[in-house]
Amino acid sequence: MSEIGKRVWVIAEGYIPSESTGPSPAMISHETACILNLGDASTEVEITLFFEDREPVGPYKLTVEGRRTKHVRFNDLQDPERVPRDTDYASVIRSQHPIVVQHTRLDSRQAENTVMTTMT
Repeated sequence: MSEIGKRVWVIAEGYIPSESTGPSPAMISHETACILNLGDASTEVEITLFFEDREPVGPYKLTVEGRRTKHVRFNDLQDPERVPRDTDYASVIRSQHPIVVQHTRLDSRQAENTVMTTMT
């Protein structure tokens, strides 16, 4: 199973609204990268963000253990800086070993919440 996945993933569309409706933390508007490592060994993952009108930010670094999944809320990324709200961005996710990435967004600005997910 260790050969399932890719080492580079791109999420071309990203946006975290600054407003939310509903109880925290579950209903806070957010973007998530769901990362699956099917290999036996842990893997180092780096996320770099790209913007329309400024230099890229990153890498944000994390580890995904072997045969495990990690759901990374972009809202929680803080180092090297907090991911800006109300700002369009794209992300590149690089991994030491093959991984699978799924992108999910919860937009709860209205009481009628919207969830979007896609394989990247």
